[in-house]
Formats: sequence, structure tokens, C-alpha cells
Amino acid sequence: MIRRIGVLTSGGDAPGMNSAIRAIVRFGISKGIEIIGIERGYQGLIEGEFKVLSRDDVSEIVQKGGTILRTARSDEFREEEGQKKAIENMEKHGLDALIVIGGEGSLKGAYDLFKKGINVVGIPGSIDNDVWGTDFSIGFDTACNNVIDAINKIRDTAAAHERTFVIEVMGRECGFIAFTSGLVSGADIILIPEVPIDFPYITEKLRERQKRKKRHNIIVVAEGVGSAYFIGKQIEDKLGISTRIVVLGHIQRGGSPSVFDRNMATFMGVEAIKRLLNGEGGVMIGWQKNSPVPISLEEVSKYKKRVPPELYWEVECLW
Repeated sequence: MIRRIGVLTSGGDAPGMNSAIRAIVRFGISKGIEIIGIERGYQGLIEGEFKVLSRDDVSEIVQKGGTILRTARSDEFREEEGQKKAIENMEKHGLDALIVIGGEGSLKGAYDLFKKGINVVGIPGSIDNDVWGTDFSIGFDTACNNVIDAINKIRDTAAAHERTFVIEVMGRECGFIAFTSGLVSGADIILIPEVPIDFPYITEKLRERQKRKKRHNIIVVAEGVGSAYFIGKQIEDKLGISTRIVVLGHIQRGGSPSVFDRNMATFMGVEAIKRLLNGEGGVMIGWQKNSPVPISLEEVSKYKKRVPPELYWEVECLW
């Protein structure tokens, strides 16, 4: 019988994680379960940073970005000895199960624990939306809204000064932030890691716009494509176009979560508790067709989610 469940957030923070934590705590308590918060992710699991979470502990947190449990990346947990310490601490504190909220690497860590006999359920939390098996990850919608808000403001000054802006957004291997925010904000060029683009393509697109008397441009580039400064310099050198660079950086992670992220995270948290109580560990709670669904952690660990190149080229005519 499950009496105590631990919850941790790992890797990069994502707006909406607090909504998942709140749902886990309050729904768990309603089922007679004691919820133990583990601070600083897997590193906290190794070092024994545990605390009991009450209903009041998760009051008024849904509007906050980040995570009340804090987060960290743990190199120690990647090693066998680190995982052994984590399991020993779980046993020492009487944890019957664990919920891990995080991205690709964090969910692979959850699967490692599952293979060692730990009853674990994952929840996808990543602004990059790079977790396989789920339509959306917690934080992606908010991050895109942050990017779109910035692009809307930058476009005003771009038009006023007749300049080209190269806007760099997050996404080292996965370009969903650049692709989605660029598409819906009407960017003139979108560059993502999944689709190698050469400079002749960029210069041709910009020359076409010059012929149509378009004197300002918005180029959205995922960080994994390469330096926005290098791309901007190439544009200036080849076309003589006045170019400015904006690297949005960590502003994409911050701020109050969107309604979508809060709602999705809440139902993911509830579903995580339900699956554990039903004896269905070893899964991630994904989001498909606007509902929470269980996905095998083995599958999540095996496959990578990326922007399909065919989708990119299908809508390329829109920019």
C-alpha cells in the first residue's frame, strides 16, 4: 500500500511546474497520502533534502513561475553510486513512490530508477517541448507567449527604423519554440536545428522582400542553429542591410504560467497520483488530444521529439 510519495522537479525550470506540485499535494492528501517534497531535484534526492508538504505549503503558488522545490542538474545522479544513494534515501525516509517533473534527461533518470525497482511516474516539464510521447510539455505554451510578446514589441521598432532583427530563442536540439512562436507571430524567416539552412536561402528570401519594398524583417532563430550574431553579420556583409541582434535568453522561462500550462499541469499532477495508486508505475503522464495519457518511460527514454522537417517545409510558404 502506498502511504508516502515523493515529488521533485529536475533540470530546467518551466512555468507551470508549481501547478503540478499543488495538484499532486492536494489530490494526494485527499487520498490519504503523505506527500514529501524533494528540493533541488535528483541532487536533493541524493543529499536527503526532504520535507513534508501540506495543503498550505502549496497555497497561492499556481501564479508563480519557476518551482517552489527549486531545481538542479545533477552529474552525480548520472553515476551508479549517485543513484544508489538516492534509492537509499528514499528507503530511509519511507517513500513508496516518486513523481519526477522534468525534461528529457530527468525522465531518463526516472526510468533508471524504475529499472532498479522504484515505483516512479514522470511528468513532462520542458519549455523546449522536446519530450517524446506528449503533444505539449509544461512550460512550452508560456515560453512561446513570452517570445511572441517580445517579437510584437521588437517589430514596432524594426518597422520604425527599417531594420532587420535576428531574434535568438532557446532550443539547442529541438526547434519548437522558434518554429511555433515564429510562425504565429508572422516572422519573415524561421531557422531551426532540424532543418539545415544555407545562407543563399536566407539572402534569397531577404532579396525577395527588398523587391517588394519590405524594408524591415524579423528572423527567429533557435540557438542550436548557430550564433545569431554570426547570422546577423553575414546578412549585413552580403546584403548591406542594417541588422540588430536580440538574444531573449532566460526571459523565456520566467513569468506567470499561461492558463493552458496551469490547466494541463494540474491534470497531469492528478493523473500521476491516480496511476501510482492503481499500481501503474513506470509511465510518464503525457498530454494527447487535450487529455492526460500514460506513456511508457521506456519509450520516452528511447525516442526523441523534434520538429518534423516535412512540417517545416509545408508551412514555409507562410513566411
